Amino acid sequence: MNQKRITDILNVRLGKENYQKLMRINNPKLHQFIAKYVRLCNPAKVFICTDSPEDIQYIREAAIRNKEEAKLAIEGHTVHFDGYYDQARDKENTKYLVPKGVNLGAEINTMDREEGIKEINDILKNIMAGRELYVKFFCLGPTNSKFSIPCVQLTDSSYVAHSEDLLYRQGYEEFVRLGNHKRFFKFLHSQGELTEAGLGLRVSKNIEKRRIYIDLQDEIIYSTNTQYGGNTIGLKKLAMRLAIKRASEEGWLVEHMFILGVHGPKERVTYLTGAFPSMCGKTSTATIEGETIVADDIAYIRRINGKIRAVNVEKGMFGILQDINSKDDPVLWKALNAPGEIIFSNVLVTEDGNVYWNGKDGECPVKGVNHSGEWFPGKKDKEGKEILPSHKNARFTLDLKTLDNVDPKLDDPNGVIVSGIIYGGRDSDTLVPVEEAFDWIHGIITKGAALESESTAATLGNEGVRVLNPMSNLDFLPISIGRY
Repeated sequence: MNQKRITDILNVRLGKENYQKLMRINNPKLHQFIAKYVRLCNPAKVFICTDSPEDIQYIREAAIRNKEEAKLAIEGHTVHFDGYYDQARDKENTKYLVPKGVNLGAEINTMDREEGIKEINDILKNIMAGRELYVKFFCLGPTNSKFSIPCVQLTDSSYVAHSEDLLYRQGYEEFVRLGNHKRFFKFLHSQGELTEAGLGLRVSKNIEKRRIYIDLQDEIIYSTNTQYGGNTIGLKKLAMRLAIKRASEEGWLVEHMFILGVHGPKERVTYLTGAFPSMCGKTSTATIEGETIVADDIAYIRRINGKIRAVNVEKGMFGILQDINSKDDPVLWKALNAPGEIIFSNVLVTEDGNVYWNGKDGECPVKGVNHSGEWFPGKKDKEGKEILPSHKNARFTLDLKTLDNVDPKLDDPNGVIVSGIIYGGRDSDTLVPVEEAFDWIHGIITKGAALESESTAATLGNEGVRVLNPMSNLDFLPISIGRY
């Protein structure tokens, strides 16, 4: 499309106010991207979201209005359900789109780029008809930093947009400041046709058309017919894949790591990173009482002036609820039971508007509503499998500043100096609980690169199967293992 065609589409489809918001950003590539998918997906309305409190509040209210979230008893708490078969990352339908002749290795799921783009465009055509498209701007890493990566998210899910507001630093003003920035990550998501679940909430219906396609060439990620955060929150594990490729080209690292500030004598703080696979304890370790959290999931790491420095890509937490209790996780427990902005997903909701998750303090309720609908003890699904009160992968989404132990350097554009790395995973019968490497090479090769861990409910498929997972990062590699 030429520039006049792009301008005409945006002017007509956005309306005066939203068009003016977008035009504050002097970036023709951004305008072209938005115009292309507004035209293809054909939403009834388009909302350009700035960093203003009013625009962010609009998203919160839309999530309730659209029945993607429902209010709970504690002020600021809401609940979201994903479909019964949409409860984890879909590894089978997550594919890298690569040109003919490119081979990333047997472990990495790829698809011909031309074929994949044609298929996804066919799915996306008119998929947002009658709905509102939300255009959100974010920054991965602290703003105005050597670590910063600007991103734009297009989604018709107010739940996804609300989640990203909690998890990521707002980036509209960053886009305005950068102007015609040549590179930014792009995410396009549609939840597709919806059906009713418990509490009248709406969930994705056509799971057989669930696709998560990653176009490495144009740095675009497409996600359709799914709501689960790991498949839809573009800036999380999806953006991680794009960032790993860029980091490999530029000489820095993107790691599946927490960043923890360990406090010693005389106000000394030593920052450690730790790489465990999903559902293996990163969040619990990062919130140890008495220490401070910088990150619980993803770290960007660079060598700056001879020092290894790391930042949290995010500013929030998309954490697993199972077994969080007042004794073992006092910091998280306090935050999850206090008023404040938190989204709970795939938990059990009781008649009085409170939530229960597996392993929570107190007795399990005898009835309630969860991702399967009305729930009672002993309920089974159509495969004969018992349905637990909450899904094993039930989540909470909150801003890290909700936690008492958030580190003051969370948003430091220079990051923190890394003094050590921990590698770990689920291993019930082989290695000792803790061991120290002899030196750096021994640690990287025989600990990190040789890491094995038992599979969990964080991905679709069987649990408890021991698999090789180098650096806890295998699921997210867009490059060959050897190159990584």
